[in-house]
Amino acid sequence: MDMMMTENSQKSQSNLAQPSLFIPHGGGPCFFMDDPAGRWTGMGDFLRQLLASLSARPKAILLVSAHWETDGFAFTGHAAPELIFDYYGFPPHTYELRYPAPGAPDLAARAAGLLQAAGFKAMVDPDHGLDHGAFVPLMLAAPDADIPVVEMSLDRSLDPALHQAAGRALAVLREEGVLIIGSGMSFHNMRAYGNPAATAQAELFDQYLTKAATAPSKDRAEALNQWAQAPGGQFAHPREEHLLPLMVAAGASDQAGARIYNERVLEVAISAYRFD
Repeated sequence: MDMMMTENSQKSQSNLAQPSLFIPHGGGPCFFMDDPAGRWTGMGDFLRQLLASLSARPKAILLVSAHWETDGFAFTGHAAPELIFDYYGFPPHTYELRYPAPGAPDLAARAAGLLQAAGFKAMVDPDHGLDHGAFVPLMLAAPDADIPVVEMSLDRSLDPALHQAAGRALAVLREEGVLIIGSGMSFHNMRAYGNPAATAQAELFDQYLTKAATAPSKDRAEALNQWAQAPGGQFAHPREEHLLPLMVAAGASDQAGARIYNERVLEVAISAYRFD
């Protein structure tokens, strides 16, 4: 009887298991503005089908945002996190967007505890809200706002190996039904967007990043750590905060990743990855 209960429990846990993802979150509130040229249509469509691509509905979402940096790692601990409109110069209606997803204080505490047990500095911030790196893509991916969300910060060191190690420490959450999402952009040179002269370098980096992300985990870790030496790497990311969420997502899996989205947006290649 006990053995049967254990097997059933393990099967139930397996059915809950979630991947980790690295997704693009677009430009500010781009998906909620007029877009006659359709620049953001493909990316928006990708985000809208994100949950449908999963084998099970997540119990909660742990989202690593490119727009929050702290000394060590931090997790939002409020039961009803407010939105942080950390974009500037957009139409007034984009500052009235709402995403009333519940928080998950227990998940925040557990995630911080996992990192602390692994030797990282980590804390729960009871007041911090969801910035646009979180609420904008989630408004498309989970529009009913009925899945609890915890946002995770980057360590301001922006050390790729550190963030992969943090992902490894958090990987157990996936087996408990928590979807880990790294939200950033695979290319984030603001001055290069829209410039055809940027296309070639962007493609070179996208090719490197895709080869790295889809490699076996033992090879992937070093390739991602060396992103700045890659062809087009520092051009694609003059500052790497939008790439670092990928490191957490990749670290949370020991399986080779898969590219699940690729498109040329504003003349540059943008990709997304899944790790099972």
